[in-house]
Amino acid sequence: MKGTHVSDAKDAARPDGPLGVAVIGAGYWGPNLVRNFQGSDRFRLRWLCDLDVTRAQRVLGGYSTVQATDDYAAVLADPDVHAVAVATPAGTHLDVALAALRAGKHVLVEKPLATTYADGARLVAEAEERGLTLMCDHTYCYTPAVAKIRELVREGALGDIHYVDSVRINLGLVQKDIDVLWDLAPHDLSILDFILPEHVEPVAVAAHGADPIGAGQDCITYLTLQLNTGAIAHVHVNWLSPTKVRTTMVGGSKRTLIWDDLNPAQRVALFDRGVDLATPQELGADERRDALISYRSGDMIAPAIGEKEALRSMVDEFAAAITEGRPALTDGRAGLRVLDILEAASRSLQFRGAVVGLRTGSDRSIKNGNEVLGERR
Repeated sequence: MKGTHVSDAKDAARPDGPLGVAVIGAGYWGPNLVRNFQGSDRFRLRWLCDLDVTRAQRVLGGYSTVQATDDYAAVLADPDVHAVAVATPAGTHLDVALAALRAGKHVLVEKPLATTYADGARLVAEAEERGLTLMCDHTYCYTPAVAKIRELVREGALGDIHYVDSVRINLGLVQKDIDVLWDLAPHDLSILDFILPEHVEPVAVAAHGADPIGAGQDCITYLTLQLNTGAIAHVHVNWLSPTKVRTTMVGGSKRTLIWDDLNPAQRVALFDRGVDLATPQELGADERRDALISYRSGDMIAPAIGEKEALRSMVDEFAAAITEGRPALTDGRAGLRVLDILEAASRSLQFRGAVVGLRTGSDRSIKNGNEVLGERR
């Protein structure tokens, strides 16, 4: 009976025409989702639900046929709603998304997937058991620039990845309920997860943070991630910088890529410049050790980057994942991997920069908690 029920739910949630969708949350991010769902021919927006129904009505405007409500149960009871987009505070993601999955709806969740790895794992398990799509709106992964970076990395244009360095700094907004790690780092960690080749993954993290202004939360954090190949990744997030910087550098054995998100004229640049190391077999017996090192200085090219709103691409991917019955590019498990790093980094901060091991590979969904390397839990 259980198998039949799941099959029926899957079929009902994949109609032939546009997918009925409801947006939950009309605050900061909800209006952006409303606009992109309304602009997509693959969805039909049916509800906007918010505890403040007046705010929802304001977002929709006076002439909208979309229903505004504060009754989430009514939304979930609507058989014409096939998918739900959750844009509520992170602390509510588990309850809101779990209810939608149990009602047979596909679910899109804003970052982070949940506030703990355990809660995220519950959502992933529920979606997989019911054969439903669970997707994280890791918006930056759907920008044309990041899509191009993923393509270049995965086709081998950069060679083996040696390092990744990301900087995401600006002045404010200092949050009251979360630190800068949980506020800004999910963007960079989701991008890292998105662009790395499938055989490359973080295995441990060390984090250092500071609260120099006495805000009660870390306002500056540095993350260092060890990758399973011996490569390294570094993330710097900061609320106190007088200037805004959004850059990522990906260094490979063949080429190095620099992404400057604030430079519309040249967002991505690819440098054929670097350091080569000759093998001892290539050297004569009398050659000195320093001859092993050679410097390469080739061309710089700026690949053509298309222009498309990231949220529109994300909405298209959500629809494609549902209709094709496949995992989304940023599925629930991708959200879970980001949560894994965030939790481990928070634990590292508690241990003043201790290296904390990550759940890796197939073990990500079954291990309980993180292990501080060199420490007994």
